[in-house]
Amino acid sequence: MIRYYMTGPMTHRGMDRPVGFNGGQRIPMDIHADDESYVITAVTPGLKPEDLKIEILGDVITLRGEVRPSEKDDKADYLLRELSYGEFQRTLQLPEPVDAEKAEASLANGVLTVRLPRTDEARPKQIKISSN
Repeated sequence: MIRYYMTGPMTHRGMDRPVGFNGGQRIPMDIHADDESYVITAVTPGLKPEDLKIEILGDVITLRGEVRPSEKDDKADYLLRELSYGEFQRTLQLPEPVDAEKAEASLANGVLTVRLPRTDEARPKQIKISSN
C-alpha cells in the first residue's frame, strides 16, 4: 500500500490516508510498480526543473515546488481568477525502500516522471530533474 501525505490547512476526515491541500495547489499524480521500480507520473503544467525539488529517504519520497504567477499577471485586470499560485509539497510512502542513487527524474511537456528502482537498502539523496 502506498501512503501519501500533503501538507496544508485542509484535510479530509474519515479517510485511511491523510490527504490535504497546500494553498489550494494540488499536483495530480499516478504511481505504478513494475518488477524493477516504482514510477511516479505527476502533472506539473508551467513548471520548470528549477521550480521542483525531489527528496528520497528510504521508502519516502517528497516532491516540493512552487507555482509562480507571471509578471504580467500582476498588472492584469481580471474578471475571473481560478489559477492558484504558491508553494506545494507532497510526500509519499512507498511499500519498500528504493535505491535513491539510481533514481531518475525528467520533465517534458508539463509531465514529471520519476523512476525509483527497488532495493533492500536506501540512502537519502536529492535528485536533479532533467528537461527533455
